[in-house]
Amino acid sequence: MGPEIVVPVILMSAAGSLMGIVTGILPGIHVNTLASLMLVSYPSMAAGLSPLLPDGTVPAAVAACVVSAGIAHSFVDFVPSVFLGAPGPDEIVSMTPGHRLLHSGRGAAAVRASAAGSAVGAVSALVFAVPLQYVLMDGAGEYLDSLTLAVLIIVSCLIVLREDNVRGIVWSSACMALSGLLGVVCMWAGPTAVPLGDGNLLFPLLTGLFGVPMLLGSAAGGAVPPQTDTGICPVDAWPGIKGSITGCLVGWFPGITATTGAVLSGMAMPEERPERFISMVASIGTASAVFTLVTLSVSGSGRSGVMVVAGDIIGEGLGGFCSPTFLLLLLGVAVASVLGYAATLAFGRVFCDMANRADPRRTSLAVLIALLALTVLLTGQLGVAVLAASVTVGLVPSAAGTDRTCLTGCLIIPSLVSGMV
Repeated sequence: MGPEIVVPVILMSAAGSLMGIVTGILPGIHVNTLASLMLVSYPSMAAGLSPLLPDGTVPAAVAACVVSAGIAHSFVDFVPSVFLGAPGPDEIVSMTPGHRLLHSGRGAAAVRASAAGSAVGAVSALVFAVPLQYVLMDGAGEYLDSLTLAVLIIVSCLIVLREDNVRGIVWSSACMALSGLLGVVCMWAGPTAVPLGDGNLLFPLLTGLFGVPMLLGSAAGGAVPPQTDTGICPVDAWPGIKGSITGCLVGWFPGITATTGAVLSGMAMPEERPERFISMVASIGTASAVFTLVTLSVSGSGRSGVMVVAGDIIGEGLGGFCSPTFLLLLLGVAVASVLGYAATLAFGRVFCDMANRADPRRTSLAVLIALLALTVLLTGQLGVAVLAASVTVGLVPSAAGTDRTCLTGCLIIPSLVSGMV
């Protein structure tokens, strides 16, 4: 591989990273939507790039753009989760610790911990990508597939049984069942037909379960104190290393999300300090995003919307141990990791400044109105109904005095159901 392909891949990766940063910082705009648009526009992109690149290298360059967008998105999307209460699928477990730091004036520390965890997860995944590819191609993949349902069931039971009394177990079970039912309904309903966005009901589901209840508490009087930024990363590399181990498994299992992996990792390797837990969860999200690329190269199956699109663009060119296309996509991951890390810290500072200047109650109300408007625009009337039902369920844990982790049933139970069907 010479500079005639390496340089264009770096440039395309940088462009994809910038697009992923935009989708990560804007609530409700998922990177899968961007990936789908890039797949539709691929013929035009290929026609424009063909005169500039060596024969046969256009698919790798465009795929690098798509993959880089997904990696950069996995870095940045923690910021709106903390400051705006709009979580993505990989942030819901770390949202409560993030808000705990925000309400103690350390929102910047939460962002720095997340950025550090994602960076360690990305570096670890890059280091172990080729060895892991070899191991999975040697038969380990089939064995891991056979464990998927068992892992989901074990995680569900552990979440419920972590409560220390019968009353807590009952309420936790009820919340998991209700949130899981909502998740199954959203899975079966599928995308809705709307003028904007892709109609993905995951946005109102997660916003209602996790974001709105916290924003309602802030609007009712939970003022956010002044935010300070020491400029020092509050964690070492160890939480990120632990997260990357879990991210390796999450990247392979077809039914296990980063949220499920975070719950399991938090129980097996607990972190008491919120910033260390945030770092571990962020590492899982980013490492799993990288390892889904390894999975795509081994099985040909995309475990995320981004990797499905990348696989469709590349076709058969990614197969084989350490293929040139695989190595070029890993280069794209490295570029996206650098830009995603820098963007996360930069937007963290911006949001901290905004939090210091704005009235917290008015800000919470404004964000609530904005989230409702986004729900209407992106998901329509069905999305509003999902949001209302999710908010109702999302208010139960705080009222019952149980841990909010039980609400992760919204992702775990649909995965379990799809695995059984």
